[in-house]
Amino acid sequence: MSAQTSAIVSKVWGMCNPLRDDGVSYGDYLEQLTYLIFLKMSDEYSRPPYKRKTGIPAGFTWADMHTLKGAELENQYKATLEKLGEQGGILSKIFKGATNKISSAAILYRVVQMIDNEKWVAMSSDVKGEIYEGLLQKNAEDIKSGAGQYFTPRPLIRAMVACLRPEPMKTIAEIKTPYLIQFNDCPLRGVA
Repeated sequence: MSAQTSAIVSKVWGMCNPLRDDGVSYGDYLEQLTYLIFLKMSDEYSRPPYKRKTGIPAGFTWADMHTLKGAELENQYKATLEKLGEQGGILSKIFKGATNKISSAAILYRVVQMIDNEKWVAMSSDVKGEIYEGLLQKNAEDIKSGAGQYFTPRPLIRAMVACLRPEPMKTIAEIKTPYLIQFNDCPLRGVA
């Protein structure tokens, strides 16, 4: 993980404790983070050099929200989620039924400012994936139970790839069975 990615993961993870103290679950935080980053990226794409039409209606954009504080920010975020859920098309699919689960206006403001300070579009997909994966890993380390359903450690993934040797255009299916599957021809066989 690069220093830039580690720094962003730390910033994003740094918000987890205040949110948890305020009753926001890890899953809810990840959901809210996704909505807010989507809005920020839409704003970035609407500006030069991209100048894309994002479908976000006037009055409900990142620019309409990111400078607000307190109840104004909470009300704008709530209205934005509701409006985007009613838009139809892909926006409706993303935001249908979305609600603000961050009850503290001060914490919502901190999350918005943290997101606003980054250039999300400029980050590669790999960096964003590493951020998400880093959050899952930190959650797995923090929770210590049930996290395996969300996070598979990188070394295990590398070992699985080495054993299965996937090829382009070939499908490898996961089979859930109570039996141990042995890979006798795995190059990592016998390696602990």
